[in-house]
Parts: sequence; C-alpha cells; structure tokens
Amino acid sequence: MSCGILPAIDKQICSFERWLIGHLADIPDPDHAQVIRRFATWEVLPRLRTRAERKPITPAARRHIEDQVKHATAFLGWLADRDHTLATCGQTGIYAWHAEHYEYARNTIRSFLLWCSASKLTRPFRLPPVRISRATPMPQTERLELIGRLLTDASLPLRARVAGSIVLFYAQPLSRIVRLTLDDISRAGQQTLLRLGEPPSPVPDPLAELLFRWIDSRDNMNTATNHACRWLFPGRRARQPLHPDVLAALLNDLGIPTTAGRTAAIRQQVLEMPAPVVAEALSYHRVTTAKLASEAGGTWSRYASGDHWRSPSGWTPRRPGDG
Repeated sequence: MSCGILPAIDKQICSFERWLIGHLADIPDPDHAQVIRRFATWEVLPRLRTRAERKPITPAARRHIEDQVKHATAFLGWLADRDHTLATCGQTGIYAWHAEHYEYARNTIRSFLLWCSASKLTRPFRLPPVRISRATPMPQTERLELIGRLLTDASLPLRARVAGSIVLFYAQPLSRIVRLTLDDISRAGQQTLLRLGEPPSPVPDPLAELLFRWIDSRDNMNTATNHACRWLFPGRRARQPLHPDVLAALLNDLGIPTTAGRTAAIRQQVLEMPAPVVAEALSYHRVTTAKLASEAGGTWSRYASGDHWRSPSGWTPRRPGDG
C-alpha cells in the first residue's frame, strides 16, 4: 500500500476482518454464529468503514469494536444458559444482564442490543441509561513533579519524555499523540505551537527544546519507506505511526500513569480557561469539558463565547467628567 502496488485501506479494518473470521469459527452454536455474522456485516463493518473515511481507525477503537462483538456473543450464550433466545428476551432479561455484569460490559453491549431491537430480533425493551465513571486524577503536585522530571532528567528516553510531557501538559490520549505529524508543530516568531485543535497551543520553551531534539533523532527512520516519514513518532512498519501500546508500555515502565495524568491535566485546563476554549484547543467535546469544569468547581460556567477584545459596534469609552 505504501508503494502504491495495492489500493490503500485502513489496516485496522483488515485486522478486525481477520479477527472476525477466527471468532466466528470459535462460536459453537451455528444460530449464534449467524446472528453475530449479521451484526458484524451489516452494523459493525459499515460503521467502521464510515469512520475510516473521516479519519484513521486507532488500535484502541478496533479493540473496542472487537469487544462489542465478544460481548454480543457472550450475551447470546448467557441467554442460552437460561433457556432463552433473542426472540424471548424482554425487559426482564435486559435488567438481569445489566445487574450481573460490570459497567464496561453493560456499555459495550448497547450497540448490539439496539441493533437487535431495530432488526425486530427481540421484544420491545428500554435500555438503562449509560453510566460512565471517570478515572481518579492524580494530585496536581504529583503531576507537576512528573512534568519536571520529564523535562529535566536526561537519563530518560527522549521519546518517552516528549510523549509523557504531551500527556501531562495537554491531556492527550496516546492514540491521538501517535498520530501527530511534523506539520502539527510550527513556529510563530519566538513561540513554538503544537496543533491539537484550533487554535494551536503554545509550547513552553523546555518542552519545545525536547520536541526539536526528538525530531532530529527520531527512531525507525532508516527503512526505504520511512526516510521521508512525517509522523512525530514513526513506527517500524512502512509509513505507520508507532503503536499506542508500545508508547504506553514505555511510559508505564517509567511510572507515568497516562490515564490519571491526562485526567489531572484536563481538569487543570478547565480550571484555568473557559471550557469551550479548552474543547476547541485540545480537540475535546464541549459537553465533556463543561462537565469537567462543573465537577472541578470551575468559575467559567457563565462565560460568553466570542471576541472579547473587540468593543461592541457603536460603543465609545466614556471620558472623565461625562455624565
């Protein structure tokens, strides 16, 4: 694909399709296998391909899709153990499943259950509301200590120092960090900017120095297809970024909790800036940042969007002595 010999296709879709063949072969009940094949063919794969047209599928997104299929298979087995089928499953069965399973399983099965309802495979039912628990953020003092360590400890791998700093400064998930390119880094006068959303975010000088040092010494650049690679974190495969799991393992080995660190960073951001501004700059959903601001006790809930540096049309400042 990199050399133009094969047509380009999202490799995560290829991985899912290969995984699906093996998963279907392992389902002992042929009726269950048929339902799962229909679900994957007419619901999961079209949704995945539509998503790939907008932006590349991440490994984490592919794993989540696989989990949806796994939990759908487990649900069919759960019904069979109770002498039920999809046709006899009603509201009582839905409540019983939710009561017996943990939060991730309950949320992951929703796509399958909604598809079953739309396809008239089940009796009418209502799904309980989604409940999403947020990771506990690390204390701000601990986050600042980790940032200081990453910026100053020259004994740490440079790749980990740069990636970890982006997590702790800008609350970015690793799946998004590995898809940053050199084009996302720019200079405006003496200021270095990192484009995560709009507008680009300013980069403090110590981190900017690390960024440019890393750009000059990136790994995995010596293959025939990677010598002109624009990824900030190139992977070993042709024109592919580094796998997020590789980066996660590297940061975990250094004692950097990425989820707790990212949660602490975004909470601090919404305390210091209006939630809509944070959402645009860091590519978060506005509803997410608004909820975080409310939970963190932010004071920006009445903030009005717009250009606050420009005076209203027709307005002139009063002079001393004016009535």
